[in-house]
Amino acid sequence: MPKPKYLLIGSTEAYSGKSAAILGVAEQLRKQGVDIAYGKPIGTCLGKHDSNFADADVRLVAKTLHLREGCLRPTLLSLDEATIKARLEGHDQVDYHPLLTQYLSMEEGDLVLLEGAGTLEEGRIFGLSLPQIAEVVNASVLLVARFHSMLLVEMLLTAQERLGDRLVGVLLNDVSPDQLDLINSTVRPFLEAQGIPILGVLPRNSLLRSVSVEELVRQLKADVLCRPDRLDLMVESLTIGAMNVNAAMKYFQRARNMAVVTGGDRTDIQLAALETSTQCLILTGYLPPLPQVLSRAEDLEVPILSVDLDTLSTVDVINHTFGQVRLHEPAKLQCIQQLMAEHFDIDRLTAAIGLV
Repeated sequence: MPKPKYLLIGSTEAYSGKSAAILGVAEQLRKQGVDIAYGKPIGTCLGKHDSNFADADVRLVAKTLHLREGCLRPTLLSLDEATIKARLEGHDQVDYHPLLTQYLSMEEGDLVLLEGAGTLEEGRIFGLSLPQIAEVVNASVLLVARFHSMLLVEMLLTAQERLGDRLVGVLLNDVSPDQLDLINSTVRPFLEAQGIPILGVLPRNSLLRSVSVEELVRQLKADVLCRPDRLDLMVESLTIGAMNVNAAMKYFQRARNMAVVTGGDRTDIQLAALETSTQCLILTGYLPPLPQVLSRAEDLEVPILSVDLDTLSTVDVINHTFGQVRLHEPAKLQCIQQLMAEHFDIDRLTAAIGLV
């Protein structure tokens, strides 16, 4: 049986879209008959149930791809403050390279997709930075990067210096419409001329950037006052209802699929928000709404959440949640697979890693 090849998918910055890229790449490869295995050597978002495969991204990928047990590589450690502190204090002196080389003895799969940590250097003190992992398992590297400014070009050039010939390509993610021309006319030709293949440019998508009301409930530790059956609604924007109702309506009418944060005593704002594109009301100060607000929200199927936080703290939590959007909703999975099919050059990738 031929040994599987390894493709390590990493990023220069956290929350760049690695899991989404893995799911999109895997879907296309499986359509070509490639048997996929998957692993995430460093776990970074452990859930309540601690196990080798407790990382939320690992569970998502394994479930979505319906991986056989033998096609799931183990997570070697969780990169959290306690683990790092133990390493710095000398309590953890484990050599992780022999554990990582165990990956090479597992022969399930034609291609093993490995998900890197948040940056190139995370895990370095354990010998598990992205370049170190790539060296141990002889992996090709695909980088996923959000295009936030032209400074990304320098970050990718630095990454190329670190990875050398192992870097087989870059996927530029979350590109806003006004940046697409710049990417295609200037950035892409420049990077290609420097020997950095741009295998895909994914346009910004409002659905992928959205979060479910259920996720907001979880992050805010909110009480659900009505319509707990509609927590599947997706929120694409955030609006604060702190002004007079006439001014608020101007904002409400321009927004789409929004969460409105306002005080529990602002009945005028609450009723106005319910008549626009509002996916949920988030009431601060732990003050209950009046019965007419609850009744109208029930009729319109809009969940109302109550939080024991002030407005500023509530907005901070929500913004943080938008910054860590996960792909657990089926609509998002379908969306990323469609985007990757349309905008990612899978044939160029397979040629670069020798799967042709």
